[in-house]
Formats: sequence, structure tokens, C-alpha cells
Amino acid sequence: MLAAAATVLGVTAAAPGQVPDVPGSLRGRVVLDVPASPHAGRPSLVDPPHPEADARPEPPRAVVYLEVAPQLAFEDVRPGRARLDQRGERFVPHVLAIRAGTTVDFPNNDRTYHNVFSLSKVRRFDLGRYSAGESRAVRFDRPGIVRVFCDIHSHMNAFILVFSHPYFAVTAADGRFELGRVPPGEYRLAIWHEGTVRETRAVRVRPGAATTVEVDLR
Repeated sequence: MLAAAATVLGVTAAAPGQVPDVPGSLRGRVVLDVPASPHAGRPSLVDPPHPEADARPEPPRAVVYLEVAPQLAFEDVRPGRARLDQRGERFVPHVLAIRAGTTVDFPNNDRTYHNVFSLSKVRRFDLGRYSAGESRAVRFDRPGIVRVFCDIHSHMNAFILVFSHPYFAVTAADGRFELGRVPPGEYRLAIWHEGTVRETRAVRVRPGAATTVEVDLR
């Protein structure tokens, strides 16, 4: 399923018919069946205890996106910047969704060293070991899914989803999402969570209107 999802993210879509001038939107809520799990950092004989490691867990989040986007979505691509923090021996956020061409900063805000790397075919990298207060960056030019790990702390991991179009969103803490300025047409909406496309829905976007989608994955 993970490989299939990566293929979907990289699709170079065809237009779903003639695109009217007035865009609409997709909004709604995704209810997940996975509770937020507490941080499970391993004790270290070298580093002192980290108070921030006991911070409240991040709520589970899904990524909602159009499987096939209108052709106009690929014409205006501007380099962006995003951030995947290292804090409390966790990557924050655990799920990051970006557009191809975005540079991601990986700042170390812990009191221990980290070594951020990925073996993903979409973007393989190894930032080496660096200490608190330092930051290193990686540019992601190809769409797909990138798994991120720390070579020092095996419990640390994150997902970076790279899209070739702008019609995607990471759900908020309460599961809500919105995809704005979507050209009217018929699409398939995918709901991804932790490496798997959990569900797809046929949706229709009308000119100047908001289409509501409620997804319960419990």
C-alpha cells in the first residue's frame, strides 16, 4: 500500500474537463481509530533525562489529497520552506506534507545529538550527527513518501509526503481539514494515514461552493 500511495502522490494529472473560473473547496473531518500514543524514548547512560521527552503526545493525523489534480495545478510551482523539528526525542510534526521543490529544515532543539537520515528512494539523505541548536536542510524535488529516522535514537521516525500539486492537507488535532481554491469538477479524494491509503471517496466540487466530506475510519 505504501508503494501505491507513493505512486499516487507523483501522478501527473490530466484535467477533469474544462475548468471554470470560480473555484470551490473541500472541507470536513477525518475520525481515526488510532489513539495518540505517549512518547517512548529509551533511557540513556550518557545523556541526562529530558523533561521535554514527557511532553503531551501529538494527536494522530491523516493526510487528505486529490488523487488526480487539474492540469493548471502544475503550472505555478514556487520553492517553499518547511520545518521538521527534533524535540523531546521526537520529530515534530510526525507527519509533514509539502509540495515538490520545498526545502525542509531539521533543527535540533534537544540537549542531545541527532543524526537525521532517510533511505527512501524518493529522497535518500544523511545529515550526519549534529548537536543542540544546530539545523540542517534538505530539498525535496520528487513527489512521493519519505520515511525519516534518527540513527542515534531508533524510536524516532516521521513521514514526509511530497506532492506535485497543491491540493492536499494534514488534518488538524480534531481531524478537520480544508482544501481551498479547487477548480470545479469531479475528483477522487484519498485519505492517508501511517503509510496506507485508508479510503478514497468520489467527490464533486461546484463553482464557488464548499463540499463537505466526513470520513469515519474507526
